[in-house]
Amino acid sequence: MKRRFLCQALACLAVVSTSGLAFASPSPETFQAKRPLRLIAPSSPGGILDLTSRLLGKTLSEQLGQPVVVENLPGAGGVIGMQAMLRAEPDGHTLVMGSLGPNAANYALHDKLPYKFEDFAPVAHVLTMPDVVVVNPKLPVKTIAELAAYARTRPNGLSMAVSTSGSSGHLAGDLLKQRAGITAVDVIYRGASPALTDLVAGQVDFMVDNLITALPLVRAGKLRALAVTTRQRAPELPDTPTMAESGYRDFDVSVWLGLFVSSRTPPAVVQALNVAVNKALADPALREKLAQQGGTAAGGSTRQFDSFVRAEKARWEQVIKDGNIKPE
Repeated sequence: MKRRFLCQALACLAVVSTSGLAFASPSPETFQAKRPLRLIAPSSPGGILDLTSRLLGKTLSEQLGQPVVVENLPGAGGVIGMQAMLRAEPDGHTLVMGSLGPNAANYALHDKLPYKFEDFAPVAHVLTMPDVVVVNPKLPVKTIAELAAYARTRPNGLSMAVSTSGSSGHLAGDLLKQRAGITAVDVIYRGASPALTDLVAGQVDFMVDNLITALPLVRAGKLRALAVTTRQRAPELPDTPTMAESGYRDFDVSVWLGLFVSSRTPPAVVQALNVAVNKALADPALREKLAQQGGTAAGGSTRQFDSFVRAEKARWEQVIKDGNIKPE
């Protein structure tokens, strides 16, 4: 079975173009006899990892003509989902939706992890997106400067909701606290949904969250957006300034997601998966759905994604070291 799978993958790769996203379509026979693909989302339902996994999984399933089953495995800042993928048979039928925390920042945040950077083979960069600083509308602040000033008037500082320890929102929030010179207690949740629920209820003061999950609440008036964390404004929030415009010129944090498999997976199988994912990401309907929620479809080669992840790992190692950021 594995030999047949590898031969089919090699046959698929024989017609792959190397120019950007101009990949040939892998046939459904590339993957074993309609056997389902298992896509692990290492988060609770409702967050960016879950939503993106389901949107991508649906398009992949339609294009490959076989099921793509999304499985939520939250916990330990994404570590549980990473471990589950690595325990599976390394035949390309189990993938994990990775992100900044478990696949870049965690190596500097934690002294010990149950996996190594070299345990993963990058498949494809899936999505990029801004984070956004949001507060409960009852908080008397409308800008980052007002948030910082308000925090300094509070004897015990503020409380900051964190969807997942080590996530882009967590790190961006800690950077904000450092740069603004304010105190805020991190309140760690098991995903974006419970964190946002408490923020809307006024149980916590502010949060740095993925645009995809915060945007509906901002549009509904249940949260107030103060700034986005990327260098450019988000088209979905055109009136919301960037952190750079708010006085923090070198502040640039992006959310990113990408697919990984075990590094023990045959290289030809990894490349065949890359072809399939790039074809899905080129689908106009999927790109539009991601854009509607604040995301930009990425794509590209395995080598490009590998270089990107290595650069992110090095960048956050330095940021975490310089800021003495500790896991909660």
